[in-house]
Amino acid sequence: MVSFTLFGVFFLLVLLGAPVAICLGLSSLVVLEYLPKTPNISLLAKSVVMGGDSFVLVAIPLFVLAGEVMQKGGLSTRIVGAANSLVGHFKAGLAYVNVLASMFFAAISGSSPATVAAIGSNMVPEMEREGYKRPFSAALTAAAGITGVMIPPSIPLIVYGVTANQSIGKLFLAGIVPGVMFGLGYMLVSRFMINSAIMPASIASNKMKQAIKGVEKPKQGWRQHSIWALIVPVIILGGIYGGIFTPTEAAGVAVVYALFVSMFVYGDLKVKDLGDVFLRSGLTSATVLVMVVMAASFGRLLTLERVPVEVANLITTLSDNPLIVLLLINIMLLIVGMFMETIASIIILTPILLPIVQTMGIDPVHFGVIMTVNLAIGFCTPPLGANLFVATGIADVTLEELVKSIIPFLIAMVVMLMMVTYIPSLSMFLPSIFM
Repeated sequence: MVSFTLFGVFFLLVLLGAPVAICLGLSSLVVLEYLPKTPNISLLAKSVVMGGDSFVLVAIPLFVLAGEVMQKGGLSTRIVGAANSLVGHFKAGLAYVNVLASMFFAAISGSSPATVAAIGSNMVPEMEREGYKRPFSAALTAAAGITGVMIPPSIPLIVYGVTANQSIGKLFLAGIVPGVMFGLGYMLVSRFMINSAIMPASIASNKMKQAIKGVEKPKQGWRQHSIWALIVPVIILGGIYGGIFTPTEAAGVAVVYALFVSMFVYGDLKVKDLGDVFLRSGLTSATVLVMVVMAASFGRLLTLERVPVEVANLITTLSDNPLIVLLLINIMLLIVGMFMETIASIIILTPILLPIVQTMGIDPVHFGVIMTVNLAIGFCTPPLGANLFVATGIADVTLEELVKSIIPFLIAMVVMLMMVTYIPSLSMFLPSIFM
């Protein structure tokens, strides 16, 4: 009865259009207040306080702020310039530039929609000028954007680490190879999709020394070099794995560095712009953090009602083969990702699914990557599809045109998801070396 009421109220509120954080909190409140034989309502307050009492969670608003500063401060434009210099001279070069720039920006922002917005606003118009069809450009941008939740710093991986009590550093390392693999997969799909008539080589030089030059003001010397933007991931990851600072401290360093470069090196970010930057990052951070703390009581009730145990029993009755169980979990997560926001899905489903895979000997870090990749695909699938809606706004195409163009990329995503799921070394190779 408790579980039925908890999920019933939650989905009812979702259908009514309430924010997910409110749905989580109100469903817990209804169960604790009105159903007999449930804990005292003080459980809600205690769970909220305990859920928010985490030093690691501070990294989320800091990484969000760093991404906003970099987007507003012109770093995304320099990243596109660097990617253009590296791969723009190849056939289908601008498609490669789009993917590579998205991967670079993903290593800064940690957000999929932010990556689509930042890179798409630069790349889609440029690709159209070079003869690429607009729906294809928008689809490629939306697909490439999901590398933002795999390549560190990844906000979903941080949330999973907090929920599953796993090392953020290990999760960051585990996401690198899958993120790069997805990027290369998109490049391969692009090469086969684009007709030779619209595969012009970019005018960019193929000399590697051009890779660190800016694109806006190349004659103004070292202050406009894109190396200032590309060095951010090196600072973040090098500091974490070099033992210089924690992931949370790395986020703070990223904010300070982004502000310095944007305001005093590139000069694109003005003091008058800071209010809008802080407001946008504050709204995004508040949305995520409220979901995290409200989900604490929701998850506690699920545990008290033995929901994870019951779900585990249900799945194991279907099969006790780890390969089949992972396939069933993948199917479930892909469906969930179509209808629920990634952060909320991780918070709700991790306490349910993690005990199942642990009993089968699957590493929690590996499973964190599996879950993140599954739910990341939801950014590109209707009806939720945040990346799709961002891309339609940038490219001015209809959702129907975009969905049709993104189907080949979705097929590639599912193939690469299976590789990530059934080849654990793709995720665990770097953590096993460095940690």
